[in-house]
Amino acid sequence: MKRLALLSLLFSIPVFAADARMTPEERAMALSWLEESRKEFLAAIDGLTDEQWKWKSAPERWSVGEVAEHVVLAEASQFANLKKAIASAPDSAWETKTAGKTETLVAVLAPRLGKAQAAEAIVPKGGMTAAQVRERFETQRAVIVRFATGTDVPLKQYIVDNAFFGPLNGYHWLIYAPLHTMRHDKQIAEVKATAGYPRH
Repeated sequence: MKRLALLSLLFSIPVFAADARMTPEERAMALSWLEESRKEFLAAIDGLTDEQWKWKSAPERWSVGEVAEHVVLAEASQFANLKKAIASAPDSAWETKTAGKTETLVAVLAPRLGKAQAAEAIVPKGGMTAAQVRERFETQRAVIVRFATGTDVPLKQYIVDNAFFGPLNGYHWLIYAPLHTMRHDKQIAEVKATAGYPRH
């Protein structure tokens, strides 16, 4: 009887799932990455001549302008995936499906580990000027920062798959944008450091 009573008591205790909203620390980190990557990116594309913007070390390599265009196309796509995620039904298994993904994204994206083939939709066409890239980047970033600052949506319970990392939740898609941009800030630096890059 005692065992039955204990079992009855155990199953009557509510089981509380983890809070799917951003913690204050997570929000602060997302905003920090957004600001750091913004400064890096704008500094990387500032003051370039047309020749520097378009220079390529080889036909199959991207120019600074193409990397920068990829960044703005990718950020639009990443934020679209965040909006797609929170418009979907909550996933009750979100904790299991996305465990450890924050650490993986931080470890792989910004340090520029590994190689990845960009999806066709975010492959640059080489048609954007530096001024156009800057304007679009700043406009898009302002929207993302505003969202990151004010949202109280339980982002982590909404999932959209990523081609490389599998299931990512809404918070992951939020931090993907700045971390991915930081990755390509390093690529721009590599282009500039390549022999033959125009110095003026």
